[in-house]
Amino acid sequence: MRALSKISPDWWDYTTLDREILDEAAKINIDNLKSFERPGFKINIFDTFQEFYCAEALEYIDAWKKATPDNPCGICGPIGPTEQLPLVAQIVNATGLSLKNAHFWGMDEWALGDKAADINFPLGFAKADMELCFNRIRPELRMPKENMHFPSENVQEYIETYKQAKCLIMQGGQGETKHWAFNDPVKREGKYKDNPPTPEEYRQLGTRHVELHPITLIQNARTSGGGTVQNVPSSAFTVGPMETWMCDRVSIWHPGHHDNPFGMRLTTFMISRKIADSAVPMSLLSQHDDVVFNFYRPGFGVCDVEMH
Repeated sequence: MRALSKISPDWWDYTTLDREILDEAAKINIDNLKSFERPGFKINIFDTFQEFYCAEALEYIDAWKKATPDNPCGICGPIGPTEQLPLVAQIVNATGLSLKNAHFWGMDEWALGDKAADINFPLGFAKADMELCFNRIRPELRMPKENMHFPSENVQEYIETYKQAKCLIMQGGQGETKHWAFNDPVKREGKYKDNPPTPEEYRQLGTRHVELHPITLIQNARTSGGGTVQNVPSSAFTVGPMETWMCDRVSIWHPGHHDNPFGMRLTTFMISRKIADSAVPMSLLSQHDDVVFNFYRPGFGVCDVEMH
């Protein structure tokens, strides 16, 4: 019998892992971090925020440069982090890059009841993408509206867009549940009462309406609303592992203020050692052929005891 979660006993999460995995992950330090690279798993370390977010923005540009009438392609991007988004618009404008054949996929969107939040919802992800990036691009360079894809209650419609154009890279952050997008661990109920889904089961999940783990609600309240958890919806529409595995590369960005020092170490360790467990959804990327973790050196922190 696996351990009950220390956070919420009705859910699966990383606290249900074997103590040995948790302790080994905590030993990673910034000096040996690169040693956890392996074929298919690359680790980049940036010394300044300027380098970090510029490199993240350039992933958009590199993907969009490859787009042609015969090769429609693009990138799936996150709302955490968001600091790269104004830089993306600035580079597009400065270089005169036409986005006529380029595509963009939003990773997720809040659900209000059974509908996706609209463009006016204050915490909305499509709203943030438009205001921080796409509305800042010069009109003559902008991406056609039909090339911008955001998850909604029309789940199948969103899934089909991954067949109409090639998503070259799925870019994301890491939440405190060790998720990308809103691929949270599942509730500990029904067939998953004693064990979480197998990696194979979880990887079959596509874009869907999900109930969010309590950690995710608290994190989003902290990062986007000053802690006002009452304003954070409890469910969302999110891109799934199925679409993730249709992308050539998964690129995860760790600025150090989304997940904590231990969380960044845990997923690094599990992906490096090919330990896949759906209680740590990010660990399933150990089965993807091309994953890159990007770290901001000062944000990597330590796992030592520091009493405050």
